Amino acid sequence: MTLPALPEESFRRVLCVVAHPDDMEYGTSAAVARWTARGIEVGYLLLTRGEAGMPNPPEETARLRVAEQRAACAAVGVEHLTVLEHPDGVLVYGLDLRRDICREIRRFQPDVVLGASFDVETPYGFDQADHRAAGLATLDALRDAGNRWVFPEQIDEEDLEPHSVRWYLVPGLGDSVTHGVDVTGEPLRRGVASLEAHAAYLAALPDHPAPADFIPQFTAMSGKAMGVAHAVLFRAHDLQAPPDFGTGDARDDSQ
Repeated sequence: MTLPALPEESFRRVLCVVAHPDDMEYGTSAAVARWTARGIEVGYLLLTRGEAGMPNPPEETARLRVAEQRAACAAVGVEHLTVLEHPDGVLVYGLDLRRDICREIRRFQPDVVLGASFDVETPYGFDQADHRAAGLATLDALRDAGNRWVFPEQIDEEDLEPHSVRWYLVPGLGDSVTHGVDVTGEPLRRGVASLEAHAAYLAALPDHPAPADFIPQFTAMSGKAMGVAHAVLFRAHDLQAPPDFGTGDARDDSQ
């Protein structure tokens, strides 16, 4: 069965929440390039500065990686970048992380949030601990953001408003995906350029393949599921849809 396209014609604002600089650039940023070209506003929330990702002293690495992330954002048309200072490599799931993600959701007011998978095992092997913590905290912050009585100081003292997100997206492969984004052509080119912007970081990784070599291979494989040349695939959850009790896939999204 051919995967359908995401209903991006209804997207107005997308917030992407990831653990590190470069997490968005391994294919997903090609979808972002398509969205920004269509007039959709996209913001990135990075939970760490990636200071543990290179052999340089941590503060030097943090400055370098954040600068490279800004260049990567520019390559795909992202102007809204927020970088937090949770510790890289030992990101902790908990109320502090949920609170910070909730704050950005309430501030940016997205109708779509893109988060990381919180699965332990992925098609590429065991996922890194920061990614899992980020993914689970993002999922919980989605519900937090819409509840006036969760982190109420953001409402009472920071002049933010509760905000309920419509769509929750997780990039993926395999049987779990439900939708795709056609990134053939210019979106793919810009997506590759966004990973190339992390030049110093990639140079510090032994034998890392060139982005122009492996990103198109990845998106071509995903494109087969949509019947297009190149695609990025997602599992999409409509958080405002009523539960479907007839399929056995019902969920309770109520408080």
